[in-house]
Amino acid sequence: MMRISKAVKAICRAVLVLALVAPWGGPAAAQSLWVEVDLSEQRMTVTEGQDRMFEWPVSTARVGKCTPAGVYTPYLLKEEHYSSLYNNAPMPWSVFFFGNYAIHGTTQVDMLGTPASAGCVRLAPENAETLFRRIQDVGKSETRILIRE
Repeated sequence: MMRISKAVKAICRAVLVLALVAPWGGPAAAQSLWVEVDLSEQRMTVTEGQDRMFEWPVSTARVGKCTPAGVYTPYLLKEEHYSSLYNNAPMPWSVFFFGNYAIHGTTQVDMLGTPASAGCVRLAPENAETLFRRIQDVGKSETRILIRE
């Protein structure tokens, strides 16, 4: 079996991201919102146009769970949402991007920066609200969410 080095895997991921992002470029891209979640660093970076606006700690999937990597466009924004899968857990400022997966606020702010969720991307509530409002202002169709390992 052939083993692929970490460097080659990183290059392949970068090429994939460029292939997914390139069609989205163009004149409108300067006013677009880019939300990047780094699963290995447990960090989110929010860029608008060419300007890095925010960088926050997040919590993504704990061991045995999964936060799906890829490039997404948010499809639903809900200020107040309660999980139908996890005992009605509060999910304020939810930005749904893939099935039941969302970026949302959490009451477990002490866990931010470590994997702790069932798969969603958790933020401090005030940061989740800030992101939610920016997506409202810019538009869901002008927002991309990149989740990478």
